[in-house]
This record gives sequence, structure tokens and C-alpha cells, in this order.
Amino acid sequence: MDTILIWLVIGLFVAMLFLQFYFRMKVLKVYRVLVNHRVQFQTGDLFRKERLDIVKERYPQRAGDIQLFADHLRYSIRMASLLILLITCFGAILMYFR
Repeated sequence: MDTILIWLVIGLFVAMLFLQFYFRMKVLKVYRVLVNHRVQFQTGDLFRKERLDIVKERYPQRAGDIQLFADHLRYSIRMASLLILLITCFGAILMYFR
């Protein structure tokens, strides 16, 4: 049982690293496009729909890229949070059963 949980925690950790690397590359690709077109916004603008709509109104030609950037960033944060929670739970189970 211990070896299964250990391998599960290791697998989840590797999955978290892979997902973070994959989405970071996607986020950076879109971010580079936004920087090249001099789109400016604050970090808080990405997490509130009303403020994101204001940014998209300021840069209507880049609205798709702005939305894509915000979506990728939110998804990356959600996946990392979920995987960290799972790793913590499995780690706690391993500590409890030893």
C-alpha cells in the first residue's frame, strides 16, 4: 500500500510539473503577442470579468488574445491548486499510515 501511494504522489508531482510547463509555454506565447502589440493591463484585470471587459474594449483587435491569456492563466492556477491539494492529501495519508 505504501509503495502505491508513494508512486501516486510522485506521479502527481510529475504531472503538476508537466502541466505547469505546458501551460506556462502557452501563456508566454500569448503574452509575447500582447507585449508586442503593447497591450497593457493589471494583474487584477485578468481575474474579474468586468475589468477584463474594459481591457478588451480598450484593445478590441486583441480581445481574443486577452481572453485566451486570461483563460490559460486561470486554468493553470486551477490545475496547480488541485494537484497540490491531491499531493498534500496523499502525503498526509502516507504519514498517517507509517
